[in-house]
Amino acid sequence: MSPIERKPRIAAVGDNCIDVLLPPIDRRLVGGNALNVAVQLARLGADAFYFGAVGRDEQGDLVASALRANGVNSSHLVRRSAPTSHTIISVDAAGDRHMDHEDFGACDGYAPTGAAIDALLTMDHVHIGWLNDGGALRRRLAKAGVSVSQDISVNSQPRHLGVEGLAIVFASLEGSHDQVEAEARCLLSKGARNAVLTRGSAGSSIFFSKNAFERSAEKITPLDTTGAGDSFAAGFLYAIFTGKTSRQAADDAAVLASRTCLHLGGFPQ
Repeated sequence: MSPIERKPRIAAVGDNCIDVLLPPIDRRLVGGNALNVAVQLARLGADAFYFGAVGRDEQGDLVASALRANGVNSSHLVRRSAPTSHTIISVDAAGDRHMDHEDFGACDGYAPTGAAIDALLTMDHVHIGWLNDGGALRRRLAKAGVSVSQDISVNSQPRHLGVEGLAIVFASLEGSHDQVEAEARCLLSKGARNAVLTRGSAGSSIFFSKNAFERSAEKITPLDTTGAGDSFAAGFLYAIFTGKTSRQAADDAAVLASRTCLHLGGFPQ
């Protein structure tokens, strides 16, 4: 992956979501892996695009508004008859969150077609989030020579999670650097060229261009870890495509992820 002399054109494809946080927080927050990555890329300075689907409802309006407010090109946002994806989250007395209900709504079955595919083929890089298309988009873009990454921790069904052809596979795992190295080597053996594994408060493990190293997490007291991994992916991608080394990219990504943990949601809103 070569650095881009101009602003990198990076698209994120897949999920968006409205997180409905019940009292005492009582907030509605826009999120979702692919959308969070697109927003954070735009906030960093990339020419960022989002490809996904929302419903023809008020929550879909909230998603569209958040994309516009953060400078993300959403010209390929699709409106479908299904409701906008949403998650209902309760918060217990200890402050822990519990996912009470999840509905993928308009995201379920969405896949870019026609003009959207043509646009994706012009990108410097495409990141795929939750997308239940059986890997069709990943394979099509990789075959066309487009640089592609995917977060394989946001979709639970194996048929959507192949890694062959990925320039970077992102994943969230638990354990030490040594403990996750076997998983990284497995992903690389299956066809991913590079692996970036986040390990929460334990830091991250980077397997990039035949270099393997870990980066400790920033020392913070988190308010909300929602979207931290998405921010890490965005920070890493932006750094790589603006000419930084993998170690510099890991540093930038860790700082951005830590900042995300200091506010509610995957980006300030």
